[in-house]
Amino acid sequence: MFWDKVSGVYDLFENIYNKSVYQSTGETVAKYIKNTDRVLECACGTGAISIYIAPKCNKLFASDYSVGMLKQAKKKLKSFDNVEFKKVDITNIKSKDDSFDVVVAGNVIHLLPDPQSAMKELTRVCKDGGKLIIPTYINGDEGTNKLAVKFLEKLGASFKRQFDSESYEKFFAEMGYEDVAYEVVRGRMSCDIAIIEVKKNS
Repeated sequence: MFWDKVSGVYDLFENIYNKSVYQSTGETVAKYIKNTDRVLECACGTGAISIYIAPKCNKLFASDYSVGMLKQAKKKLKSFDNVEFKKVDITNIKSKDDSFDVVVAGNVIHLLPDPQSAMKELTRVCKDGGKLIIPTYINGDEGTNKLAVKFLEKLGASFKRQFDSESYEKFFAEMGYEDVAYEVVRGRMSCDIAIIEVKKNS
């Protein structure tokens, strides 16, 4: 698996190419976490966002489909006793409905062949009144991340789609999500963070 192969050097790549965004994304996500929250993070990767969530929440369940990425995340978060790690398929989450106060899935939607199925699963396991937080790299006005995308694709990554801010907002609107706020962390490869208030009983 591609992500297993690059897991050991992924942080190095991000910190060289996109350090300010890589760090600021985690800081921005953490603003929406309360100390009572049970948080599920899917596609946690090397723990770049997890390291900011863990100090803010009651319990973090950090998951990824890549065993290599989980290994790196475990190293990064070894000092936290409120974090559990598990291999999870984002389109088939083995958790009960309404299990989590906040569900986070960073920089994975654009890699999935069926992102709509993933969003339905993320919504299913999130409590009514909870939050879905979905950060995703976007193209800037000048297509600033195209070089990085080409580089990663040459290594074996598979990008199913690319978003800009407009198409990213349209993606959620077409799925019927209405109460969505956006924060864009700008940099060489900008990240658009969708913060969705989950409403199941309205």
